[in-house]
Amino acid sequence: MNEQLTIIIPLLAGFALDCLIGDPHFLPHPIRLFGNAISAGEAKLNRGKNKKVKGALLGSVLIFVTYFVLKWGLMVLTVYQNLYLVVSSILVFYGLANRSLIQEALRVVLKLEKEGLEAGRQQLSMIVGRETTQLNENQIRTAVLETLAENLSDGVIAPLFFYFIGGVPAMFAYKMSNTLDSMIAYKNTRYKDFGFFAAKLDDVLNFIPARLTAFLMAVVTLNFRAIKFIFKYGCKHSSPNAGYPEAALAGILNCRFGGPNRYHGKLVEKPFIGENPRPVTTNDVYKACLINVAVTLVFIGGFILWLV
Repeated sequence: MNEQLTIIIPLLAGFALDCLIGDPHFLPHPIRLFGNAISAGEAKLNRGKNKKVKGALLGSVLIFVTYFVLKWGLMVLTVYQNLYLVVSSILVFYGLANRSLIQEALRVVLKLEKEGLEAGRQQLSMIVGRETTQLNENQIRTAVLETLAENLSDGVIAPLFFYFIGGVPAMFAYKMSNTLDSMIAYKNTRYKDFGFFAAKLDDVLNFIPARLTAFLMAVVTLNFRAIKFIFKYGCKHSSPNAGYPEAALAGILNCRFGGPNRYHGKLVEKPFIGENPRPVTTNDVYKACLINVAVTLVFIGGFILWLV
């Protein structure tokens, strides 16, 4: 079997598995292992002096161990080609999160429609960091749209981008970095110094994927306003990366994201992304889900065409 097929087959099989079954809670998941390792390291190291150094050490060790364990393990499996393809396919499946992202977004809007405002707030709280107890219906749907845009980059295109660069080991090194960012890269007293490395590394690793995601969103929808918004609003977000896919989606839907939100009891004034303060609808969420699928298919298709 040629080298291209050993890359393409796991990619297509892993993507197909993600489309079919998503992330069932009964299955073990490597990200839970990552989370346990990060929690254990943080509990031991996040104390005393030199917290930035300790955080950088923990992050570097976990990322390098992830990469080299998978690199060496898969090298051993190349002797058993069929087993290599099966294991690689399963790992690609675990590295993607588009179906679960879409499912969680749809759960929020369906809860909101069928069970009311309080149920929608509670469901949203499972997927966002902002406080949800005071949000109205429009703010809930807006938060869902922002999450779909940002996590299309973080949870789908970025892992595929690193698979493109370095296969499964690079994909999971990125996933470890992203998990570090989600767990310890907070700007509070406990994590401000210890999570500094994780936050900055995640910004660096997502620099290209975030902008690539935004432009793919504009391309698949043939939307010129999305291009305009990417350049006008992409840099307005407090994150150096999240604003770009959010700006693209705001342009596509002709709506407005951002604005003030409460995080951990503190009001955070975020700049607006977009120009039209219209109420967003459940249909907008459905459109965003279709855009996610289209962007993923276009990226995978382009990747395969480049390989062959």
